[in-house]
Amino acid sequence: MSGSVVLLHLAGAVALMLFATRLVKTGVERAYGDVLRHKLRATMRNPFMAVLAGCGLAIALQSSTAVTLLVGSFAGAGIVSGISGQLAVRGAEIGSALVVKLLTFDLSLLVPVCLVAGTVMFMATERRDWRQFGRILVGIGLLVLSLEMIGQASEPLRQSTLMPVIVDYFSSDPVTAYLLAALVTWLFHSSIAAVLLMVTLAGRGFIPPELGIVLVLGVNLGSSIIAPLLTRSAEPGVRVVPIGNLLMRGMGSLAMLILFLWLKPSVAFLGATVPDQIVNAHILFNVLILVAGLPLAGLVYRVSEKIVALGTKPALAEALEVIELSALNDSALDVPSQALANATREVVRVCETVEIMLKRIIELYESADADKIKALAALDDRVDKKHASIKLYLAKVTRNPLSEDEALRCQELIGACVKLEQVGDIIVRNMLVHVRKKLERGLEFTPEGWRELSAFHASVLANARLAFNVLVSRDPETARQLVLEKDRLRDREKETSASHFVRLRDGTAKSVETSSIHLDTIRDLKQINSLLASIAYPVLEERGLLTGSRLKAG
Repeated sequence: MSGSVVLLHLAGAVALMLFATRLVKTGVERAYGDVLRHKLRATMRNPFMAVLAGCGLAIALQSSTAVTLLVGSFAGAGIVSGISGQLAVRGAEIGSALVVKLLTFDLSLLVPVCLVAGTVMFMATERRDWRQFGRILVGIGLLVLSLEMIGQASEPLRQSTLMPVIVDYFSSDPVTAYLLAALVTWLFHSSIAAVLLMVTLAGRGFIPPELGIVLVLGVNLGSSIIAPLLTRSAEPGVRVVPIGNLLMRGMGSLAMLILFLWLKPSVAFLGATVPDQIVNAHILFNVLILVAGLPLAGLVYRVSEKIVALGTKPALAEALEVIELSALNDSALDVPSQALANATREVVRVCETVEIMLKRIIELYESADADKIKALAALDDRVDKKHASIKLYLAKVTRNPLSEDEALRCQELIGACVKLEQVGDIIVRNMLVHVRKKLERGLEFTPEGWRELSAFHASVLANARLAFNVLVSRDPETARQLVLEKDRLRDREKETSASHFVRLRDGTAKSVETSSIHLDTIRDLKQINSLLASIAYPVLEERGLLTGSRLKAG
């Protein structure tokens, strides 16, 4: 087999590993993302729990970078302290390393089991949670399969005369090997994928133990660079945690490399085989960084703040008026197709604002203050202004002759805009009132009640995103799924209300205190969901998939 064919097979196997890792991460985020975020926010106030929460979330998402970005956003919003954020990221790095350890065991039997079970779950039901769990299982199966493929694809390299030369070169030039490993990790955007690739190649005898340790240190440098680069344009408060991670993990890997090359310690204590030594070295390094990070967390956070402040340009918002561009171009009114496209762009912007409002309102139920409440109310004013502008623009469009499709699209956009404005009103005039009431009276939900409320809100938010997609794509399958989700949410409302009344009957004090807020919030969320689901009706009616207010069977 020629060298180019071997490399092609190896590249394909690596690509499958990256895709499988992304598949698992996406499935977990879609199915359990909002619940995991709530759990993380709730536990990160305690330093020890912050480490455990970060570790658990990294195992679930199979990405320490995702946890770093999430924790950074929490710190930027003031939901958690910067020091707790730093510790959560330390735990995430350990969780990521443990995932690698788990995947080095013989899991070949999981491949057919996960692929069959995941495919059946994904295709046999329309329930979002089951479909996403199926996606996760398929991703795990493909991930294990990709590791087997990497091993098989690299087998012919044993007979290569070039491979020993390359290995000898990097063994004699550890700095280049260290930087190359960092570059590969950055390209992969995944330390898990990078270490797994090295472990598999080491298992075939291509990587000696000392070079493996150098490569692991390079992986940790590359992984610590990813989040700061992804957040380089974010708000200063969001960038502090990723920069702190770079200081601890990145500088720690460099310091450890210098010590390793100077002392040249034996690596036999790390394991009996080279793959074990690489994985255990990866875990040990991150444990050492955690231990060092506990007493240094405050110092690292203060230094991170100063670094971010040095790179932050003075805000121009105080000196210049911020002008928001509008897509409603009057010069396009004579061409209805262009005018409708302009109106669609503007409605999509309203969708984005409504989505932000819907995400922030549930955060205010947990942590609210006057400034955050005022900021959310200001978003509703923006929705109202855009709603008025879009209606006026579409009214001007109708002065020109329109085809039947253009007239229907015009009515569809007007209807969607009205519904979005109503959603904004419900959030501000109803739900924000509940937030103020809870804040003023110092009320707290029971853990069970808050879980139910958060899960219900997560479903409504997911359906909102489906509705916004339908508005743009007009895809009948997505529209059908949205209406089916409306029916499922109605059933969940009944279950949630029943559970709440059981707690009331049992005399739970917090349930009694928050009863009206809980039930009114569920009612408001259900009304929001109904308004957004109705965006799908024009698409379904156009294709004859709707009779009255019910979906046709099929």
